[in-house]
Formats: sequence, structure tokens, C-alpha cells
Amino acid sequence: MKIRIAFYLIGLFLMGFGVSLTIKADLGAGAWDALNVGLSNAMGLTVGSWVIIVGILLIFINALIVKGRPKLFALITILLIGFSVDFWLMFVMTSVELGSLFSRILALISGIVLIAVGVAMYLQTKFAANPIDQLMLSLHERFKMNFMVAKTIGEVSALILAFILQGPIGVGTIIITFLIGPFIQYLNGPVSRRYEILTKR
Repeated sequence: MKIRIAFYLIGLFLMGFGVSLTIKADLGAGAWDALNVGLSNAMGLTVGSWVIIVGILLIFINALIVKGRPKLFALITILLIGFSVDFWLMFVMTSVELGSLFSRILALISGIVLIAVGVAMYLQTKFAANPIDQLMLSLHERFKMNFMVAKTIGEVSALILAFILQGPIGVGTIIITFLIGPFIQYLNGPVSRRYEILTKR
């Protein structure tokens, strides 16, 4: 159980770090992160606060889609991600300035890798999923659409809202959209094997 909790917490912490790096890179964040930054700029509150608020809304939207009860344990997941994003953006990287294009590209790629590692780690634990990931599962369950279509619907919806709110959409958004899935898929194998080894000790 200790290994399971450690993978869960470290995974979410790395996700928050990765998200923060993609935002700091200022080349375009992922669709949902761009939405949260847009909400923060337009209405106040921190980016992490909007991660939590949007996540809570999605918990209830997901319940409506599948006509079931809200998965309230997902609150823990979204709270930890929101707190992690604010920790990195407000306390660790508050004075970090990425001046050169090289440093911004490096931050973007590093952020994508960290998000992928974080997702691969926290998914091993089978704890409550991030409400954004659960949206894909809910659409798949209710409407029998494949995961790629369900994921695309969620991403495009967030992207439209982010565009309306003037969130940080750019070439980085496209890169994240196309790379994050393959990165998670590639890293899931070795992370899963490491998790199995550690839990069997």
C-alpha cells in the first residue's frame, strides 16, 4: 500500500510540475491547461484553483453523462493536481524567466515528458482518475464511441473555451496534443514493470 500511495502522490506531483513547465514555456499549453490559464487571467484566482474548479464541474458532468453517481474520490486527485500546479508556479518558478527560444522549447518538451511519467505512475495505482481522463471514459461508456474520438471531443471543447478566454494556445498546444498520448503509451510499460517489482517485494 505504501508503494501504491507513493506512486499516486509522486505521479500527481510530477504532473503538476510538467503542466507548470508547459505554461512557463509560453509556446502554447495543453487544451485544458490553456483553459485554466484563460480563466485565471479573465476572472482571477490561481491557475491551480481553476484546475480544481473545472475538475469539480467535470466530476458532475461525467456523472450526468453516464447517469450515475459522482465519483467523489476524484476530488482528492484534482485537489492534489491543483495544489501541485500552484506550488510550482507560485513558489518554485515565480521568478523564472525563459528568455531564449531554446530554453522555452526545452521547458515544453521536459513538461510533456514529466506529465507523461506522472500519468503513467498515477494510473498504475487504480485510484480515482483525473476528471479529464474520466470524461473520455464516460463518453466511451455512454455513447460507445472509441477512446480517440471521446478524447478528441474533450480536447476540442476545452480548446474552444480556451480560445474564447484568450488562453495560451500556440504551437505548443499542437505538440502536446500529438505527443502526450504516445509518450504515455511508451512510458507505461517500463513504469508498470517497475511498479510490479516494487509491490511484490
